[in-house]
Order: sequence, then structure tokens, then C-alpha cells
Amino acid sequence: MSGSKAFISGCKGLSLTADEKAFFADERPWGFILFARNIGEAAQISDLVASLRDSIGNPKAPVLIDQEGGRVQRIRPPLAGTYPNAATIGALFQADPEKGLRAAWLMSRLHAFDLMRYGINVDCLPVLDVAAEGMSEAIGSRAYSSDPQAVAALGAAAAEGLKAGGMLPVMKHMPGHGRALVDSHHKLPVVDRSFEELAVSDFVPFVALKSEVMAMSAHIVFTAIDPDRPATTSRKVVDEVIRGHIGFDGLLMSDDVSMNALAGDMETRARGIVEAGLDLVLHCHGIMEEMQAVSRVVPVLSGDSLRRAEIAAASFRAPDDADEATLRSEFLEMLPSA
Repeated sequence: MSGSKAFISGCKGLSLTADEKAFFADERPWGFILFARNIGEAAQISDLVASLRDSIGNPKAPVLIDQEGGRVQRIRPPLAGTYPNAATIGALFQADPEKGLRAAWLMSRLHAFDLMRYGINVDCLPVLDVAAEGMSEAIGSRAYSSDPQAVAALGAAAAEGLKAGGMLPVMKHMPGHGRALVDSHHKLPVVDRSFEELAVSDFVPFVALKSEVMAMSAHIVFTAIDPDRPATTSRKVVDEVIRGHIGFDGLLMSDDVSMNALAGDMETRARGIVEAGLDLVLHCHGIMEEMQAVSRVVPVLSGDSLRRAEIAAASFRAPDDADEATLRSEFLEMLPSA
């Protein structure tokens, strides 16, 4: 942990190149993230995860993935189970709250079985964005519900399922992506709602789960708070909303710095994220020139960011002794199409 730089990096392919190994050894990112382009077959995934950790000399380095279910699932059958989207879990909760909460927990516990066998130990889940009318398909069925209390309850159950399986969750997209009408991968969403309206809707699930140790920011402008900058590069949003109103004192990473919602070159974007007070810059695409640009700008972790990173690293616990086959059959009974 000591000496790690304040970024999380992707890599280009199924195995590390000599250049990637050298870059990671020199620049020492805090952690790594995998995408579908990094997934081949079982032994290859395990080997890649091990070589990422070897490159920085940390056998417990965080290795992240977006494994939600539905369309956002980087590892697919036969290498992992098939899972429904969050909206399906939300509909089950609406019909039968107890069953919905159990399904949310079970799905995460099964994700942990799937991912931990490859050494992946952080899942970017739960999605705590509250569904809103007209929202972008960037979130869409990834949201549990339009009811903030339901989102909070299901998100908490999902987070607990991951932790029971030895993984850590990452809440996203703080302080709320549900009202975005455009996809932040391509354009900058702007939300024109009052702070008061956001406080009783979008922010509610994050307040409920503020004691979780990791979260990911939203590339969204909230005009009532900072009309000039998206949350990811806004010191005002970070200080007043995320650290202030929400009360989150965990490790805050950006959403992908490569997304087109952010303006400027890669160094400008990364610098803006650091200056806004986020702890980590997330770079996903594995493009070496961009990785180098990010690394030139981000500091070595220190102060509160190092404290938060150390708390996150110390928060992994041993998996429970649950039986995978039993839990899988219970989940399939609840959601036969899964």
C-alpha cells in the first residue's frame, strides 16, 4: 500500500505485455480493473490477475470488475453464472420485499463465488442510482427502483452478499446518476434539480450506505451545486454533498477518466479529479499513452486518501462457509430465467 499511486488501471489484453509489466512496476497503481477484453478462459483469468499483482509486488492488490448482472457482466457463461438485471430484482422486491432482499443478497454472494475463484476481489456493485423518468439507458435497467428506500435496501443486501463472499463492494455512481438523460460515456449530463429535491431522492441510498468503504463518482453536472463542473471534478460537490451531506468518508474513485463527459486531455482530466478531492483516478482502457498521462499527474497516496485506502484494504474478510450449489439452486428457484 505504501508508495502506491492514486490510480486504478486497466490493461490491454489477455496477458500483460512487457511494457505493461514495466509500467506497473515503476508507477505502482493502487489497483487494477478488468473488462471483457481481458477475459478468455478460466486459467488465463487467474494468470492475468496473478501477474497484475506480481507486477506491483502486492499479492492482495485490489482487482476490480463490473459484474452486475443483466447487460453489465464482464465474465459470462460458462465462466460465470447468468444473472438478471437490477430492475428484475427491484420488481421482485416490489411484489415481495423479503424475497427481493434475499435475491439481492444471493446474487451478490453468487458473484463472489464466480469472481473469487479467479482472484478478483472487488465488484463495482451496488448501483445505487434511483431510476427517474426519461433516464438514459446508460443506467436504465441497472437501477433497482424509482423508490430511494427500495434502492437503499436492495443495495445494502447486495453489498452484504459480496462481503459475505470475501469481496468488497463499490457503490456507484455517487451522488446519483439516475436523472441523467444522456449517456456520460458520450456526453456530459446536466441535472437541473434543487438540492432539496435531490436530498430526498437521489442522495438517499448513498446516505443509507455511507459506511461502506468504497464508492465511484458520477460524471454529472448538478446545476444547483456546481453549474460549471461534473461531480467527478467538482470540489464543491465532493466537499458539500459527498463528504458533507452524504457523510461518506470512504475511498472515492472517479468513474472512468476516459469517458467523454469529461473535457480536456487525459492529464487535464486526471488533474481535475485529484484537485476535486477524489482519492483515486480510474483509467479503464489500457491505452499506454493515456495510462502514462494519468500517472504523471496523480500523487502517491498520502494523508486522508492513504488512510481511506488502508481501511479499504483491511476490510476484506474471509468468505463464509456457504454452499455454492445450495445457494445457486435457491436463486434459480426464485428467478427461474436467471
